[in-house]
Amino acid sequence: MKNLLLSAAIGDISGVPYEFEGRTKDYEKIDLLNPENTYSDDTICTFACAEALLEDKDMAECLWRRGREDINKGFGGRYFRWLISPELKGPYGSYGNGSAMRVSAAAFLAQTKEECIELATKTALPTHNHPEGIKGAVATALAIFYCMQGKDKAFVRRNVLAEYYPDWSGETYADIKPSYYFDETCQLTVPAAIICFLESKDYEDCLKLAISLGGDADTLAAIAGPMAYAFYRTMPEELIENAKAKLPKWMLDLNDKLDEEVAKKEKNDRKYLTEKEKLSTLVASNLK
Repeated sequence: MKNLLLSAAIGDISGVPYEFEGRTKDYEKIDLLNPENTYSDDTICTFACAEALLEDKDMAECLWRRGREDINKGFGGRYFRWLISPELKGPYGSYGNGSAMRVSAAAFLAQTKEECIELATKTALPTHNHPEGIKGAVATALAIFYCMQGKDKAFVRRNVLAEYYPDWSGETYADIKPSYYFDETCQLTVPAAIICFLESKDYEDCLKLAISLGGDADTLAAIAGPMAYAFYRTMPEELIENAKAKLPKWMLDLNDKLDEEVAKKEKNDRKYLTEKEKLSTLVASNLK
């Protein structure tokens, strides 16, 4: 798979025109190539986290530096104040959905459930160190990770939605949409995004379902998008090209770098399994 990080960026870019004045619950009105679309803070934070993980840099410093470089991209109030501080400060106990929208690199790089939880927590801690902020990041990352591992939607519903947000475990998209509203907390954003993925038909449909909830459109789509890509393994080429035309070079370089790192790990995993199978065959033959 290629363009892993773009799966979150495309969701963000597609949702931006529908976040505030353009908010809608009409699925048919959603145009994922709306000429007003552009990346926001969700994409900046996603790539900043990826940079820290890939290049073994300080997570907080990467988030702070990259945000300050592109400050007018819709950062939330408390996060914005954290960014404009003249020196890097510690976390401020947030449980906002910002921890979930930036976590996808952790899921793509993780090789075990335990590593996924560890890396997801690492991406949340610089700002979103409230238990709900960490939970939102972990739940999102695990949903992506399980899909990358080939798990089905029923598995994700049982092991992510029901485990982390049990009050939502029996909910459907039709149940939540009529009364859903704009909310920036993990508690109301992450389970809703998971439900959008669970009931989607493909990547594009997932984004449209997330955006037409009528909530925090770009963030819902940025959270649900990587789940859908990990599961369906494809994204429309026109959405990929649109994102690449909008993003700065440092992001595009990181997108390629993460793809290469994930491919390398998958190759090593396959090599390990092949060697293990050969050893098992050898041992079995010697026992005969």
